Amino acid sequence: MPYAPGGGTDIFARALAEGMREAIGQTVVVENRAGANGVVGAEYVQRAPADGHMLMVATGAHVINRYSMPSIPFDPVKDFTLVSMLSGFPLVLAANARLPFGDIAGLIAAAKARPGTITFSSTEAATSYAGNSFARQAGISLIEVPYRGSGPQLNDLLAGHVPLGVTSTVAVLQHVASGAVKVLAVTSTRRSALLPQVPTMAEAGLADYEYNGWYGMYGPPGLPAPLVQRIFAAVQAALSRPAIGQRLQELGADLATLGPADFAGYLDRDNRRWAEAAAAGLITTAN
Repeated sequence: MPYAPGGGTDIFARALAEGMREAIGQTVVVENRAGANGVVGAEYVQRAPADGHMLMVATGAHVINRYSMPSIPFDPVKDFTLVSMLSGFPLVLAANARLPFGDIAGLIAAAKARPGTITFSSTEAATSYAGNSFARQAGISLIEVPYRGSGPQLNDLLAGHVPLGVTSTVAVLQHVASGAVKVLAVTSTRRSALLPQVPTMAEAGLADYEYNGWYGMYGPPGLPAPLVQRIFAAVQAALSRPAIGQRLQELGADLATLGPADFAGYLDRDNRRWAEAAAAGLITTAN
């Protein structure tokens, strides 16, 4: 796990590990090696023996890092064995509850009335892209405020220091329930089961807007194909268990397991998206 304990990816990985433990009859341990937006842990896995005992669960940021960081010590696709795309998940555009508008149309109107004065917060390259892409398609100017993590971001969103934030569904759920935060839209093409009352960006008027985050599993380079298939079968078995699947769906995960070949095709399309986004200046990172 190339991220800190307690976040959405960590929770997802621990549920997956529990299911895989039952599927293969072996101990599966989640080891957190956080740092540099996942690069520290990814490099650790990339240098591990190709024997199937060391795997990594990472988000799309693993691929985006090549465009959002000055340099990384590996190729995020070619220097790993692709095992499985595990799940998709939407992001949300959240707002402090005290703002005078409660939907995308109201935000656009406010931003056009006061161009360059409204800020949105991000935490890494994917949320940066989602916010900047929204502003571009909406024809408005928003000022990005990057944060190192969703904890500080949400603290400032709740306090009203920053009016808007792009974050995960899970991160804002309790604050929506308490009335401290309102969610203006989800970034996926379908509504979230956790926030069924919240429209998609397309439903809110941005017909061409779509972004889905995702989790993927990787191994060190050179994992033998039969071993990859065995691990992938264990992943499928784990995610098909009702208790595991239900827990992950409660976190906003859209279980969409892909095997190595289909995962490679998905990454190729995703990589082209990030290359274009970086060239258009839609990706920035926290200092």
